[in-house]
Amino acid sequence: MKKINIARREERERIADSIRPGAILGTRPGDDTTWRNCDLAKVLIDEHTVKDAEPQIINLSGGTVSIPKHLNFGVGEVEKTMLFKHLPTLSAQTDILRDDIYANTDYVTKKLDNGEKREWQKANVFAKVLDLRNANAKGVAYENRRRIVAEFSGSENPFDTGRPEVQAALLTYKIRNIWGHLTTFKRDISNRRSLRKLVHQRAKVLKYLKGLDRDRYDLALKRLALAPESVEGEIVV
Repeated sequence: MKKINIARREERERIADSIRPGAILGTRPGDDTTWRNCDLAKVLIDEHTVKDAEPQIINLSGGTVSIPKHLNFGVGEVEKTMLFKHLPTLSAQTDILRDDIYANTDYVTKKLDNGEKREWQKANVFAKVLDLRNANAKGVAYENRRRIVAEFSGSENPFDTGRPEVQAALLTYKIRNIWGHLTTFKRDISNRRSLRKLVHQRAKVLKYLKGLDRDRYDLALKRLALAPESVEGEIVV
Protein backbone atom coordinates (compact mmCIF):
# COMPACT_ATOMS: atom_id res chain seq x y z
CA MET A 1 0.00 0.00 0.00
CA LYS A 2 2.84 2.35 0.87
CA LYS A 3 4.51 1.72 -2.48
CA ILE A 4 1.24 2.46 -4.29
CA ASN A 5 0.85 5.78 -2.46
CA ILE A 6 4.43 6.74 -3.25
CA ALA A 7 3.90 5.88 -6.92
CA ARG A 8 0.72 7.95 -7.02
CA ARG A 9 2.43 10.92 -5.38
CA GLU A 10 5.31 10.73 -7.82
CA GLU A 11 2.85 10.58 -10.71
CA ARG A 12 1.02 13.67 -9.41
CA GLU A 13 4.32 15.50 -9.05
CA ARG A 14 5.34 14.49 -12.56
CA ILE A 15 2.07 15.79 -14.01
CA ALA A 16 2.36 19.03 -12.01
CA ASP A 17 5.91 19.54 -13.27
CA SER A 18 4.82 18.94 -16.86
CA ILE A 19 2.26 21.77 -16.76
CA ARG A 20 4.13 24.19 -14.48
CA PRO A 21 5.06 27.47 -16.21
CA GLY A 22 8.75 27.74 -16.97
CA ALA A 23 10.83 30.40 -15.26
CA ILE A 24 12.39 31.46 -18.58
CA LEU A 25 9.49 31.86 -21.02
CA GLY A 26 6.86 32.26 -18.30
CA THR A 27 4.27 30.13 -20.08
CA ARG A 28 3.23 26.51 -19.74
CA PRO A 29 4.93 23.95 -22.03
CA GLY A 30 3.42 24.03 -25.51
CA ASP A 31 1.39 27.19 -24.84
CA ASP A 32 2.47 29.51 -27.64
CA THR A 33 -0.93 31.18 -28.00
CA THR A 34 -0.60 33.14 -24.77
CA TRP A 35 2.69 34.61 -25.96
CA ARG A 36 1.45 35.46 -29.46
CA ASN A 37 -1.57 37.31 -28.05
CA CYS A 38 0.28 39.37 -25.43
CA ASP A 39 1.12 43.07 -25.90
CA LEU A 40 4.86 42.52 -25.98
CA ALA A 41 4.74 40.00 -28.82
CA LYS A 42 2.45 42.28 -30.86
CA VAL A 43 4.89 45.22 -30.88
CA LEU A 44 7.98 43.20 -31.77
CA ILE A 45 9.16 42.81 -35.35
CA ASP A 46 11.62 40.44 -36.99
CA GLU A 47 13.21 40.11 -40.42
CA HIS A 48 10.17 38.26 -41.78
CA THR A 49 7.74 40.93 -40.55
CA VAL A 50 9.85 43.68 -42.12
CA LYS A 51 10.26 41.81 -45.40
CA ASP A 52 6.54 41.09 -45.88
CA ALA A 53 5.25 44.55 -44.89
CA GLU A 54 3.41 46.48 -47.60
CA PRO A 55 4.93 49.92 -48.40
CA GLN A 56 2.99 53.14 -48.02
CA ILE A 57 2.38 55.09 -51.24
CA ILE A 58 2.39 58.91 -51.05
CA ASN A 59 1.19 60.88 -54.07
CA LEU A 60 3.15 64.01 -54.95
CA SER A 61 2.61 66.41 -57.81
CA GLY A 62 5.74 65.04 -59.50
CA GLY A 63 4.92 61.36 -58.97
CA THR A 64 4.60 58.88 -56.13
CA VAL A 65 6.91 57.89 -53.30
CA SER A 66 6.97 54.31 -52.01
CA ILE A 67 7.79 54.47 -48.30
CA PRO A 68 8.65 51.26 -46.40
CA LYS A 69 6.32 50.52 -43.50
CA HIS A 70 9.30 50.08 -41.15
CA LEU A 71 11.96 52.80 -41.28
CA ASN A 72 15.40 52.70 -39.74
CA PHE A 73 16.79 54.31 -36.57
CA GLY A 74 14.24 56.63 -35.05
CA VAL A 75 12.39 57.92 -38.10
CA GLY A 76 8.88 58.31 -36.69
CA GLU A 77 5.66 59.69 -38.13
CA VAL A 78 6.70 63.33 -37.67
CA GLU A 79 10.05 62.81 -39.41
CA LYS A 80 8.42 60.73 -42.15
CA THR A 81 5.90 63.49 -42.93
CA MET A 82 8.61 66.11 -43.00
CA LEU A 83 11.01 64.09 -45.19
CA PHE A 84 8.57 62.73 -47.75
CA LYS A 85 5.70 65.22 -47.90
CA HIS A 86 7.03 68.68 -47.08
CA LEU A 87 10.73 68.52 -47.98
CA PRO A 88 10.37 67.49 -51.68
CA THR A 89 7.92 70.31 -52.37
CA LEU A 90 9.99 72.91 -50.56
CA SER A 91 13.19 71.77 -52.30
CA ALA A 92 11.53 72.02 -55.72
CA GLN A 93 10.37 75.57 -54.94
CA THR A 94 13.81 76.66 -53.77
CA ASP A 95 15.21 76.81 -57.31
CA ILE A 96 12.29 79.00 -58.41
CA LEU A 97 12.91 81.46 -55.58
CA ARG A 98 16.53 81.86 -56.71
CA ASP A 99 15.51 82.92 -60.23
CA ASP A 100 14.57 86.36 -61.42
CA ILE A 101 11.15 87.25 -60.06
CA TYR A 102 10.29 88.69 -63.50
CA ALA A 103 10.83 85.39 -65.32
CA ASN A 104 7.90 84.38 -67.54
CA THR A 105 5.22 82.06 -66.20
CA ASP A 106 5.91 79.23 -68.65
CA TYR A 107 9.56 79.12 -67.64
CA VAL A 108 8.69 79.05 -63.93
CA THR A 109 6.05 76.34 -64.40
CA LYS A 110 8.38 74.15 -66.44
CA LYS A 111 11.22 74.51 -63.97
CA LEU A 112 8.90 73.75 -61.06
CA ASP A 113 7.65 70.59 -62.78
CA ASN A 114 11.22 69.43 -63.46
CA GLY A 115 12.20 70.19 -59.89
CA GLU A 116 9.28 68.20 -58.48
CA LYS A 117 10.13 65.21 -60.67
CA ARG A 118 13.74 65.37 -59.53
CA GLU A 119 12.75 65.59 -55.87
CA TRP A 120 10.29 62.72 -56.34
CA GLN A 121 13.13 60.53 -57.63
CA LYS A 122 15.39 61.57 -54.76
CA ALA A 123 12.66 60.82 -52.21
CA ASN A 124 12.25 57.29 -53.57
CA VAL A 125 15.99 56.66 -53.34
CA PHE A 126 16.11 58.10 -49.81
CA ALA A 127 13.18 55.89 -48.77
CA LYS A 128 15.12 52.80 -49.88
CA VAL A 129 18.13 53.93 -47.85
CA LEU A 130 15.97 54.27 -44.72
CA ASP A 131 14.25 50.90 -45.24
CA LEU A 132 14.66 48.73 -42.14
CA ARG A 133 15.22 45.75 -44.43
CA ASN A 134 18.70 47.17 -45.04
CA ALA A 135 19.51 47.08 -41.33
CA ASN A 136 21.42 44.33 -39.57
CA ALA A 137 20.30 42.45 -36.45
CA LYS A 138 21.37 45.36 -34.25
CA GLY A 139 19.20 47.74 -36.24
CA VAL A 140 16.14 45.52 -35.78
CA ALA A 141 16.93 45.14 -32.06
CA TYR A 142 17.20 48.92 -31.71
CA GLU A 143 13.77 49.35 -33.31
CA ASN A 144 12.28 46.70 -31.03
CA ARG A 145 13.67 48.39 -27.92
CA ARG A 146 12.24 51.71 -29.09
CA ARG A 147 8.85 50.08 -29.62
CA ILE A 148 8.93 48.43 -26.17
CA VAL A 149 9.72 51.71 -24.41
CA ALA A 150 6.92 53.49 -26.27
CA GLU A 151 4.40 50.69 -25.58
CA PHE A 152 5.07 50.14 -21.87
CA SER A 153 5.74 53.72 -20.76
CA GLY A 154 2.99 55.60 -18.96
CA SER A 155 0.91 58.34 -20.56
CA GLU A 156 2.59 60.97 -18.38
CA ASN A 157 6.00 60.13 -19.84
CA PRO A 158 6.04 58.31 -23.23
CA PHE A 159 9.78 57.55 -22.96
CA ASP A 160 10.08 56.41 -19.34
CA THR A 161 12.89 53.85 -19.52
CA GLY A 162 13.02 53.61 -15.72
CA ARG A 163 9.42 52.45 -15.39
CA PRO A 164 9.27 48.87 -13.93
CA GLU A 165 6.96 47.68 -16.72
CA VAL A 166 9.44 48.93 -19.34
CA GLN A 167 12.36 47.26 -17.58
CA ALA A 168 10.47 43.96 -17.27
CA ALA A 169 9.47 44.09 -20.94
CA LEU A 170 13.04 44.82 -22.09
CA LEU A 171 14.36 41.97 -19.95
CA THR A 172 11.72 39.60 -21.32
CA TYR A 173 12.73 40.57 -24.85
CA LYS A 174 16.39 39.84 -24.06
CA ILE A 175 15.52 36.57 -22.32
CA ARG A 176 13.54 35.28 -25.29
CA ASN A 177 16.32 36.26 -27.71
CA ILE A 178 18.95 34.40 -25.69
CA TRP A 179 16.65 31.42 -25.23
CA GLY A 180 16.15 31.22 -29.00
CA HIS A 181 19.92 31.31 -29.43
CA LEU A 182 20.48 28.58 -26.82
CA THR A 183 17.98 26.22 -28.44
CA THR A 184 20.40 26.10 -31.38
CA PHE A 185 23.72 26.48 -29.55
CA LYS A 186 23.19 24.36 -26.46
CA ARG A 187 26.86 24.45 -25.41
CA ASP A 188 27.04 28.24 -25.14
CA ILE A 189 27.84 28.38 -21.42
CA SER A 190 28.40 32.14 -21.34
CA ASN A 191 24.95 32.99 -22.66
CA ARG A 192 23.36 30.37 -20.42
CA ARG A 193 24.90 32.15 -17.44
CA SER A 194 23.65 35.49 -18.77
CA LEU A 195 20.18 34.00 -19.16
CA ARG A 196 20.03 33.00 -15.49
CA LYS A 197 21.06 36.50 -14.43
CA LEU A 198 18.41 38.12 -16.62
CA VAL A 199 15.64 35.83 -15.33
CA HIS A 200 16.49 36.66 -11.71
CA GLN A 201 16.79 40.35 -12.55
CA ARG A 202 13.32 40.32 -14.12
CA ALA A 203 11.92 38.59 -11.03
CA LYS A 204 13.37 41.34 -8.82
CA VAL A 205 11.87 44.08 -10.99
CA LEU A 206 8.45 42.42 -10.90
CA LYS A 207 8.69 41.83 -7.15
CA TYR A 208 9.34 45.55 -6.70
CA LEU A 209 6.36 46.36 -8.94
CA LYS A 210 4.15 43.98 -6.93
CA GLY A 211 4.99 45.85 -3.74
CA LEU A 212 4.49 49.18 -5.47
CA ASP A 213 1.11 48.51 -7.10
CA ARG A 214 -0.57 45.10 -7.24
CA ASP A 215 -2.90 46.06 -10.10
CA ARG A 216 0.00 47.23 -12.26
CA TYR A 217 1.86 44.02 -11.40
CA ASP A 218 -1.04 41.78 -12.48
CA LEU A 219 -1.49 43.77 -15.69
CA ALA A 220 2.25 43.61 -16.45
CA LEU A 221 2.26 39.81 -16.12
CA LYS A 222 -0.64 39.57 -18.56
CA ARG A 223 0.96 41.96 -21.06
CA LEU A 224 4.23 39.99 -20.94
CA ALA A 225 2.61 36.52 -21.03
CA LEU A 226 4.14 35.59 -17.67
CA ALA A 227 2.35 33.27 -15.26
CA PRO A 228 2.69 34.32 -11.59
CA GLU A 229 4.31 30.96 -10.73
CA SER A 230 7.16 31.69 -13.14
CA VAL A 231 8.31 34.84 -11.34
CA GLU A 232 7.30 34.25 -7.73
CA GLY A 233 8.96 32.11 -5.08
CA GLU A 234 12.18 30.22 -5.67
CA ILE A 235 13.28 30.48 -9.28
CA VAL A 236 15.31 27.61 -10.69
CA VAL A 237 16.77 28.11 -14.16
